[in-house]
Amino acid sequence: MSQPEPATTPLEVEQTGVGSVFVSNYPPFSFWNGDCLPAVDRALDAPGEAAAPFGLYLHIPFCRKRCKFCYFRVYTDKNASDIGRYIDALGREADLYAARPALSDRPLGFVYFGGGTPSYISVKHLERLVGSLRDAFDWNGTLQEFTFECEPGTLTRTRLEAIRRAGVTRLSLGVEHFNDEVLRENGRAHLSAEIHEVMPWIRELEFPVLNVDLIAGMVGDNEASWRDTVEKTIDLDPDCVTIYQMELPYNAVYSAGVLAGELDRPLADWPTKRSWHRWAVERLEQAGYEVSSAYTMVKKGAGVRFVYRDALWHGADLVGLGVSSFSHLGGMHYQNSSDWNEYVGGLAAGRLPLARAYPTTPRERLVREMILQLKLGRLGAGYFAEKFGVAILDEFAEPLARLERQGMLRLRDDGVELTRAGLLQVDFLLPTFYDEPFVGGRYT
Repeated sequence: MSQPEPATTPLEVEQTGVGSVFVSNYPPFSFWNGDCLPAVDRALDAPGEAAAPFGLYLHIPFCRKRCKFCYFRVYTDKNASDIGRYIDALGREADLYAARPALSDRPLGFVYFGGGTPSYISVKHLERLVGSLRDAFDWNGTLQEFTFECEPGTLTRTRLEAIRRAGVTRLSLGVEHFNDEVLRENGRAHLSAEIHEVMPWIRELEFPVLNVDLIAGMVGDNEASWRDTVEKTIDLDPDCVTIYQMELPYNAVYSAGVLAGELDRPLADWPTKRSWHRWAVERLEQAGYEVSSAYTMVKKGAGVRFVYRDALWHGADLVGLGVSSFSHLGGMHYQNSSDWNEYVGGLAAGRLPLARAYPTTPRERLVREMILQLKLGRLGAGYFAEKFGVAILDEFAEPLARLERQGMLRLRDDGVELTRAGLLQVDFLLPTFYDEPFVGGRYT
């Protein structure tokens, strides 16, 4: 099938405008709708494939402050009673799923607590939630990875001990930056001193994997402060480092300021962010790390795995629990309600609080896995031939040749390899492979 020529090539996109760049799924969320919800019930009532990877994502939507670049469903005004109601709702949701044929007796391979700020909730609430999950899904002997996102200022020694007892294998620390002025400007709740305060506790508790998140191009950032942030990250000696380039989704605080012409701080353009990202990658390579994906660097020889990421990008079944959470099950995309009362109230009434869905075709699942796996920097032609019966080098010959001419990738007999330039702007490349109806679709 012929692919549409994009209006601009990746090299022509320079200014940081309002709109999503990061590609997290396919087809884009704007094509999902409520009319398709009956198909979710059919997918849940069909026997699941016991051998297929299966995991849970839990959205913990509470934060001390809302970051000015954040576009997730988060709450900064909920008290302990509200949080308790939400934890109970998550437990009921897990029970409802565990009773459905598609998931009953399925071995649970991975669990991911994202946010929001999972480390915001109390030890009591965390223990209650993990207990509910273990009651619903038996993961003894099957769980390969348990990831838990943290904001440094919410962590205490006691809370970290509880997180470790819960079985967390990957602690992901949302550092983002080490410059306090940049952190304050962007609405982060923590400052750099809190990062250094928690590190001895993290090391003493011996989490198997420590990940540190960074964002290149935050408002107020400059080359010197960015390089200092990378150096201080290397000093922390994490097992892996995840680097994102700042973007401005439609419903972020900064985006409203840009659209109203009221943002008076300069925004780094895309070439600048790519330059800073490239420098970080090269500096981390010098410090003993290697590229794992477009965003991740891992310590050589540490045996760091990304079970959640790799399973998701290879079509695994993922059930999202929590307000606004996304799921992919048996080829079905679907999302929970983003309204607090509808989510909590629906579960109190004994029903899944679903809002919209999209049943994917085999072609759409092929494209989805292709674009997500391109974030790894490579595609294996044999994998797609075996799973989908498609020779991707022939089927996508035109867009692949176009990106090769632009210096974004190299074609091999056995697949595709992105160049460093392509890897650093991979999310701009992915729409090249979209089928025409989905070009320009919004992700928020």
